[in-house]
Amino acid sequence: MRISKVYTRTGDGGQTHLAGGQRVEKDAVRVEAYGTVDELNAIIGLVRAFNDGQQGGMSRQLEEQMKWVQHKLFDIGGLLATAPGQQFRNMPTVTPGDVERLEQWIDRCQQDLEPLQEFLLPGGGKVPGFLHQARTVARRAERRCVCLVREESIAPHIIPFLNRLSDMLFVLARWVGHRTGEPELLWERSVSEAS
Repeated sequence: MRISKVYTRTGDGGQTHLAGGQRVEKDAVRVEAYGTVDELNAIIGLVRAFNDGQQGGMSRQLEEQMKWVQHKLFDIGGLLATAPGQQFRNMPTVTPGDVERLEQWIDRCQQDLEPLQEFLLPGGGKVPGFLHQARTVARRAERRCVCLVREESIAPHIIPFLNRLSDMLFVLARWVGHRTGEPELLWERSVSEAS
């Protein structure tokens, strides 16, 4: 793909083209789905930018995993931007192996972490903070895809991937915070005195 011009003026009326040329409204569920995946990818880019220069081995592992995630999110965006039934040469894929890779990372990072006794407040430093933000956007992307699948078909492993990705981002936020010595802030319940 070669992009020679950034603006085309073809979307000024509130419509856009899917891969294959089908015109849809810019607030269509499909466009919302791949737009949210794009937003998620941008936040992962912030994770990578703020991760630069962090502690050696942990930083390299996080960079490697986040770069892979960004590529997979572009794959998902491409799949979601393609109208149902359209097939192109070199179509991207999301496979059960991609979901398993996320699960393996979750399991690996969990080995270094104590079980949580309460809900965790998002934060824990810049990188963990952006990982928490990415987690919430991954959940929104998953919800948009669940809405979309009620109307149209999508690749079967997109929703499991986004679901597992949000889990992995949560665990990574804890893991990076643990490795960099950031304290975890647990939710302190405000309880009614009348109970």
